[in-house]
Amino acid sequence: MAEATAVARGGVRLKLSRDDWIMRAFMGVIGLYLLVALAFPLYAMLSKSLQTYHFDLTDIEIEADDGAGWMSKGGVRELAIAKGKLDPEDGAITANHRLSAASVMPGFSFRATTRYRVRNAAPGGAGFIAKGRIIEDLEWREFTSRELRRVLLRPVRSTGFGNFETYFSTPALFRSIQNSITVAAISTLITVTLAFLFAYALVRSCMPFKAGFRAIAMVPILVPSLLPGIALVYLFGKQGMITGLLLGNDIYGPIGIVISEVFYTFPHALIIITTALSIADARLYEAATVLGTGKPRIFLTVTLPGARYGLISAAFVVFTLVITDFGAPKVIGGQYNVLAVDIYKQVVGQQNFQMGAVVSVILLVPAIAAFTVDRIVQRRQVALLSARAVAYEPRPSRRFDASMALYCAAISVFILGMLAVCQFAALIKFWPYDLSLGFTNYDFDVMDGGGWESFWNSIRMALYTAVFGTVMVFTGAYMIEKGRGFRAGRGLFQLLAMMPMAVPGLVLGLAYIFFFNDPDNPLNFIYGTMGILVICTITHFYTVAHLTALTALKQMDIEFEYVSQSLKQPFHKMLTRVTVPVCLPAILDISIYLFVNAMTTVSAVVFLYSPDTTLASVAVLNMDDAGDIAPAAAMGMVIFYTNALVRLAHGFLSRHVLIRTQSWRQRQVD
Repeated sequence: MAEATAVARGGVRLKLSRDDWIMRAFMGVIGLYLLVALAFPLYAMLSKSLQTYHFDLTDIEIEADDGAGWMSKGGVRELAIAKGKLDPEDGAITANHRLSAASVMPGFSFRATTRYRVRNAAPGGAGFIAKGRIIEDLEWREFTSRELRRVLLRPVRSTGFGNFETYFSTPALFRSIQNSITVAAISTLITVTLAFLFAYALVRSCMPFKAGFRAIAMVPILVPSLLPGIALVYLFGKQGMITGLLLGNDIYGPIGIVISEVFYTFPHALIIITTALSIADARLYEAATVLGTGKPRIFLTVTLPGARYGLISAAFVVFTLVITDFGAPKVIGGQYNVLAVDIYKQVVGQQNFQMGAVVSVILLVPAIAAFTVDRIVQRRQVALLSARAVAYEPRPSRRFDASMALYCAAISVFILGMLAVCQFAALIKFWPYDLSLGFTNYDFDVMDGGGWESFWNSIRMALYTAVFGTVMVFTGAYMIEKGRGFRAGRGLFQLLAMMPMAVPGLVLGLAYIFFFNDPDNPLNFIYGTMGILVICTITHFYTVAHLTALTALKQMDIEFEYVSQSLKQPFHKMLTRVTVPVCLPAILDISIYLFVNAMTTVSAVVFLYSPDTTLASVAVLNMDDAGDIAPAAAMGMVIFYTNALVRLAHGFLSRHVLIRTQSWRQRQVD
């Protein structure tokens, strides 16, 4: 085996076996999936953002006959289109970028007896629409004054940066960039600080109830990002329970967004920072103590430097989550526009898909930048534990442990309090006039949003995502980690697998509209189906699941594959009988991760659902838009309880699996 490795490293071309070709074929299939489900839609969206339109009336001839014979009235000027409105004259542009022919006729009146005729001045022009048909020939078409109102001129499409120029020259739109960066920066600073203290309490203290505090801190992962916004409305809204505590400030705006985002991103930062603080060499602390270094100086010179990479990574993760989040700003943002909400307004509110694509491209920039810097920082991280390291164990300190327990209790009250408010709101019949309790708000079938059917659709979508996503992710990771040779192909696959983490869900959903809704796309048939929701969700959350699978596979020595090959066993036997059982805990973690995120995601699917595939998380958004805030809270709590039950089932199953399949780990330790 050593010789084979040496030959491979020496640049000698290995003779590929049948298993090698099969593994490369699997990698190619999954790589093709990532191209179709990620790269091609993003390219379509970028192309859409560069499409500009203008009306060239020199291509159209319009003549009028008011009794004195036919006389030319048009064909002398060019009109530009911007933001879906005619600029700078009148606004006779329809939602689908069509210009009424009557709007360019001087002194036009639909009551007049004047007759008109229209034709294309030259072949190859944009043409016009008359009586529902696109006219592109050079023949005259005659119309009455009433008929001319329904004749629409088509715009000429060109490529350029006109849409971006329009965006940056519009103060109301451009201000969204500043707003997004502001709330993201403030939320990141607060979240990382709170999460660091919480993680420090869990890792470096001997306080009681650690398991309980840790479980409570993970609760926000189980709810949609809209739910904390709904809780804040009931607490600090116009008729909130404790509005006075804001001292005259308005919860609808940056204050509400920041509080909601801190709640939403707290567990994500906590996981990263806890991992960073758990890796510590006790010898460094012993040396500092022997040298007479005070605790504050030890904290600044040993603890913080050791956790700096975790802190930086947590900061970039939180920043990316906040700046790309759609749910919280949509519910509690009020008139304080951010980029994610601007995309929704441009696409859903104004049907301006070009400008929606422009905002999406702009939103990609900070997300990709944060992701890139985070990857660079992680590459520079060095090992903090050597083979001779001694694991750090905190020493009991009554005063310190009590203070840490109080801090964790305060954070836990904040988290559970937000959920309690939502549950209370879901049970109140009509706030604040009828405070009697009941289950009226759970009668979703009479509410705007999708009814109970939307909940069952979410269950189906989450199950499909968990099953198919886990198989796809683990198979792809296995082909990368255990395959031989083909470095270029494996590197390209790894790049595709890492891309989804830098793409906001709202951007991915909009890209799917441009790509899959194209009639010329052979995959157009999946648009509006459950399939496109599953594909989008798997793609959106692919990267974290992929990294989890790679981490588990890296723990297995390559010698397992060498032994299997020497025994002439096909790779699928090695995969099913050894690799999968060993990596089963990680596989279960991937499946529960995909399921929970599929239940809570809003941004990735808000543009893609149809009347038959409405989801529970989208129903929360729709009910909130319709003013049914209490039913929205009720649906959000149903999502939470479902995810909590699935988490408990996952914990029970994982424990059973560990006993049945991971006994060798305990024997190895013994």
